[in-house]
Amino acid sequence: MPRIAVVNCNTNVGISESIEAYCSAQVSGDTAVRVITPEFGPESAEGYYESFVCAAAMLHALEAESEEFSAIVLAGFGEHGADAMRQRWEVPVVDITEAGPMLACLISRSFGVITTLTSTLHQIRDSLKHSGLHERCVGVKASDVPVASTVSDIDELAGSLVPGTEELIADGAGTIVLGCAGFSGLADALSNRVSVPVVDCVGAGVRMAELMVKFGLTTSKLGPYLPLNQKNWKNWHFGPAQST
Repeated sequence: MPRIAVVNCNTNVGISESIEAYCSAQVSGDTAVRVITPEFGPESAEGYYESFVCAAAMLHALEAESEEFSAIVLAGFGEHGADAMRQRWEVPVVDITEAGPMLACLISRSFGVITTLTSTLHQIRDSLKHSGLHERCVGVKASDVPVASTVSDIDELAGSLVPGTEELIADGAGTIVLGCAGFSGLADALSNRVSVPVVDCVGAGVRMAELMVKFGLTTSKLGPYLPLNQKNWKNWHFGPAQST
């Protein structure tokens, strides 16, 4: 049975529970999904500093796991850590920041991202540039909805995303990507209010991960994802290296 680890980038258990319920309904009956919540870090990641802390927390959470997984999904939009995960593990590592836009590119020439706060905008743009997806993105808009508020009523939350979404459509977006893991399960409610398809990045991530497992794909270990060199590490009691 394929087992997919979905790692929440923050410590908000409510968001983790929402993600797990949504993801479990997206995969096939023979695939198991487990959402992992880091032991330390902020309750929401909304900027560069918090993102770097969250990346370390997600690595720590995965290293501490005794269970083996068939694939890893990183549930944080625009957050750091994907390249580190791919160097550390051979199983497929799917970043929702890539999964959502990649799926959007298959159904339209351009897409826009609707996200949470303005403090995340440049970081998301940087992530899209890093993955080579920025040229198809017409823009990233903030809804001014804090991550911690994404566990509120779905219809109310969808309504708060409409103004920014309409601006992206006016700018030429043929598809809207939900740019926050806390927005999982919101695609239908938003698509009923706007004129273009809406992609749920968490759903795209977990389904892509499942597909990669079933295709027998693994992370290439040439180039930047070469295995770690053995060396002494101080106060890091995980991983393939020795610790002191």
